[in-house]
Amino acid sequence: MIGLPQLELNSDLDLADLRKRFGRDGRVRIEHLFAKGAPELFQYLKDNQDWIQLANHGTGTHEVAWTEWCRTGSLSRSELEPGIYTRACDGFQYSYAALRVPAADDQSDDRVLKAIANFMRGKAMIGLLEYVTGVAGPEFTDGQLTAYGEGDFLTGHDDDLIGSGRKVAFVLGLTPQWRLEWGGLLLFHEPGVIDFTGLIPQFNTLDLFSIPRYHSVSMVTRAAPRRRFSLTGWLSAPV
Repeated sequence: MIGLPQLELNSDLDLADLRKRFGRDGRVRIEHLFAKGAPELFQYLKDNQDWIQLANHGTGTHEVAWTEWCRTGSLSRSELEPGIYTRACDGFQYSYAALRVPAADDQSDDRVLKAIANFMRGKAMIGLLEYVTGVAGPEFTDGQLTAYGEGDFLTGHDDDLIGSGRKVAFVLGLTPQWRLEWGGLLLFHEPGVIDFTGLIPQFNTLDLFSIPRYHSVSMVTRAAPRRRFSLTGWLSAPV
């Protein structure tokens, strides 16, 4: 049985400096976010077999059980992949596995997912996020755990969904010992602009960036010995 991670924030974070950097740049990476619980959370993600592979098909999302997606000779994968990569040439596209973090009023039998949801909406975490970002009364919304494996990616977009109240995007990195050459980089860029900046996935780090901000996740290569794990979502404020 997968143990329940006892998540605890790092009390040594320099919150004033983090707030200053976010205010200056509109984004910040917080290293060593958790003092406790991150290794157990990674183990849960690595061992979990309930992942669902997601891919955009223009008017909705294809959903395939991850175990089926990874099966040698998978018919679902062979049928879907040509369309996925074709649409990625000139439109919005993604391919990755996910576990949905339950919303505040959802019921879930997964104790770990419930614990993550409760922590993200708890006083300590919301207080930290409110102070660093300056967003008044933020709520953690639309959370999901993601796993990018070989061939997975997310094309350029921003998260400014009309009426959502989204203010800041949230990526909690849970990937140990990752190399730049393996892909899966969080990239910041603008359409038609050559210059870009990127962040290598790291373990126990929290990336926050203001919305709107154009970004993507580069494709994970065959060389990657493990998947790129993270917890994603948004800080929203009343609209």
